[in-house]
Amino acid sequence: MNRQTRTLYFIPYMLWIVVFVIAPIILILYYSFFNIEGQFSLENYQKFFSPVYLKMTISSFWYAFLITAFSLLIGYPTALLLTRTKHKQLWLLLIILPTWINLLLKTYAFLGIFGTYGPVNDLFVFFGMSAKQLLFTDFSFVFVSVYIFIPFMILPIFNAVDKLNPSLIAAASDLGATPLTVFRRVIFPLTLNGVKIGCQAVFIPALSLFMITRLIAGNRVITLGTAIEQNFLVIQDWGMGATIAVFLIIAMAIIMMLTGNRKRGML
Repeated sequence: MNRQTRTLYFIPYMLWIVVFVIAPIILILYYSFFNIEGQFSLENYQKFFSPVYLKMTISSFWYAFLITAFSLLIGYPTALLLTRTKHKQLWLLLIILPTWINLLLKTYAFLGIFGTYGPVNDLFVFFGMSAKQLLFTDFSFVFVSVYIFIPFMILPIFNAVDKLNPSLIAAASDLGATPLTVFRRVIFPLTLNGVKIGCQAVFIPALSLFMITRLIAGNRVITLGTAIEQNFLVIQDWGMGATIAVFLIIAMAIIMMLTGNRKRGML
C-alpha cells in the first residue's frame, strides 16, 4: 500500500475523531466557562471544589472502585474456568448475550426482582424470614451495576488466559511450584494486560453512572453522572454540567494512562 492510499484511508478516521471526539470535548470545555446566566465566569470551577461536589466526586470513585473490584473478583475465576471447559466459546457467548439487551430493560427487570413482592423476597418468606427492602440501597445499586458490567471484565481476561502458553504452567508445576504459586508467579502476571483492560472497561463507565442511580438506588447514591444529568436536564445549568464533565474526562484520561500498557525499550 503506497503513501497516497494510506492517506486516503486515514482521512475518514481523522474526520470521525475530529467530529465525534475533539469537537464535543472543545464544546464541553467552552460551556464550562459560562454560569447559569450565560456570563463568562470561573464560578463553575470554584463551585466544583466546594465540599458538596468534592464529596460527590469521592463517592463516585468509591462506588466505581467497588463495582470494579467485585467484577474482578467474580470475573477472573469465571474467565479462568471458562478456558478449561469443553464448550468455552458457547459459555462465553451466553455471558456476553445479556449485553445485547437494552440497559433500561435490564434495569427495570431488577425493579421487579428486588421489589417487595419480587422473587427474592418471596424466597426470604419461603425460608421463614421477613421481606427485606432491597431496592433503593447501596447493595442493590452495586449488585445491578456489577451484573451489567461483569461481561466487560470477563471478556478481556478470558482472551488473555486463553492465549496463555500451557507449557509455561506445566513447566512451573514440574519445577515443584504449588497451584497457588503457579497462579501468582505465572498465570496472573501474564494475564495482567487483560485485567487492566477489564478494569478500564468497568471503572470508566461506572464512574459516570446516572440511570441506575435513579432507578435502582432511588437517588440515595449520587454520582458525578447523576450531577451532570441533573444540571443539563433539570436545573438547565449547562455550564456546571459541562464543568463536571471536564473533570470527569480528565479523571478518565488519567485512569487510562495509569492502567495503559507501557512498553519498555530494549537495552
